[in-house]
Amino acid sequence: MKPVADMSVGELAAYVATHLEKHGCRVILSGGACVTLYSRSAYVSSDLDFIREGLESRNQLRPALSEIGFVPKGRHFEHPDARFFLDFPGGFPAVGTEPVREIRTLEFPTGRLRLLSPTDCVKDRLAGYYHFGDRQSLDQALLVVGAADVDLAEVERWSTVEGKAEAFQKIKESLLCAKGSAADTSD
Repeated sequence: MKPVADMSVGELAAYVATHLEKHGCRVILSGGACVTLYSRSAYVSSDLDFIREGLESRNQLRPALSEIGFVPKGRHFEHPDARFFLDFPGGFPAVGTEPVREIRTLEFPTGRLRLLSPTDCVKDRLAGYYHFGDRQSLDQALLVVGAADVDLAEVERWSTVEGKAEAFQKIKESLLCAKGSAADTSD
């Protein structure tokens, strides 16, 4: 097994997720680490945000995580050799007010990783932009649209449900340009 210090975002996330699943805890990667994976590291997150599918508490995760060297530090879990820390925000897998629509699975030499689809990743980032005015979240959404297969019609539908149809219209051209750039480079 590769040393934790040498693992990429995806490898470390798969390692942690696979280990937790062996202990009966299924998790889904979300947040900036999904952006890192889908944008081919154009953006690099410093943490791995995992959403628990079950009702496990943070304290119930502690023994399993300690087996692989992660210890609680404040609200996060850290490993002395890892470049990334772990966070387990509360709640069920959702983007805005809707449940996550699609979970993707990626295989790494370190294990199996379940994560938000590119489309749900963009919705997740736009939720931060829409509800908190976080420009960095919009920039991250554009990176994913420019590098992955994102269903912009679904993003527009979701934006309307979130009460953000007007905000979507203001950024639609940027999203289409990012998507067009991705199409231009794949030819």
